[in-house]
Amino acid sequence: MKKLTLNKVHQWEQAVVSLLNFEGWNLEWSGGGFEHYDARGKTPKGIDCIIEMKFRKTFYPEKLIEKYKFDKLLEDGRVALYFVNDPNGSFLYWLNDIIVKEPSEIYCPDTTLWTKKRFKKPCYLLKEQDAHIININIK
Repeated sequence: MKKLTLNKVHQWEQAVVSLLNFEGWNLEWSGGGFEHYDARGKTPKGIDCIIEMKFRKTFYPEKLIEKYKFDKLLEDGRVALYFVNDPNGSFLYWLNDIIVKEPSEIYCPDTTLWTKKRFKKPCYLLKEQDAHIININIK
């Protein structure tokens, strides 16, 4: 994966929405605004949902989600999903079903836009096997 620009991330988000819709979902991309999610709509079973997406250039065995983002997604009241893509594959988590332990304090960029400023933020580390849908890249 080449350098990720905001425009490239938006293209990836729209591609994921299109692929899921091809599989029976009914999603709409949020338009790159400032919502706490990147897409909203319905699952193939017609359940209202929101999806946050992350595209990582580096593989990590556990998938990081900031506690703040996790909490905001669950507060929405719809089914909260978290899609992570990294060099090893794609993982889709149903956050409402995940039991999280205490968050870990991890140095993270102060914003999503790849800044050099880093702060310790409370984050949850999700195990790959806890994802409901897993697509592993074959090398």
